[in-house]
Amino acid sequence: MEVAVYNIKGEDTGRKVVLNDAVFAIEQPNEHVVYLDVKQYLANHRQGTHKSKERSEVQGSTRKLGRQKGGGGARHGDINSPLLNGGGRVFGPRPRNYSFKLNKKVKALARRSALTSKAANGQIIVVENFTLEAPKTKDMLNILNNLKISDKKVLLVLPSPDNNVILSARNLPLASVITAADINTYRILDNKMMVIVEGSVDVLNNLK
Repeated sequence: MEVAVYNIKGEDTGRKVVLNDAVFAIEQPNEHVVYLDVKQYLANHRQGTHKSKERSEVQGSTRKLGRQKGGGGARHGDINSPLLNGGGRVFGPRPRNYSFKLNKKVKALARRSALTSKAANGQIIVVENFTLEAPKTKDMLNILNNLKISDKKVLLVLPSPDNNVILSARNLPLASVITAADINTYRILDNKMMVIVEGSVDVLNNLK
């Protein structure tokens, strides 16, 4: 698959780059493994620190409130009973680890399926390598305006970390930056458009 290369002014340079069909145009994208990979990504980011107090942890007297029989109502023990206002909670949430594992081949198929979907929908733009002289949000906004995608959620894929580019995009609510080596299914799907810097193409073409 050949894709045109644009410059940061939004102009077609006349050059084209080849996107590997084994990554960007697989025959059978698998939606289920995409779901599993996104589910794992979100689960692994959960803190799991939720906790509610149970009966033994609530502050209160353990004195029996009334006699066992003859009161005309339900039997009650101490005031920490879950049945009473201010008592402990029954089977409340406890700290736990939500993370789970996926096979490497499953995650790789999910990435290729997501990239195939982006390419098929025309949501990938390749721009030639560029650098910014200084961190400046206005410069990054101008680039997005030139590419006519400033109103869309954009993921900029860099070949290597570039602090000036990262800081320039940091204050743009619809723009985010990632390196090609760190690309994952969730970040691919969480953005409407992908702007791939030309130097990142080789890394993405060799994704396994």
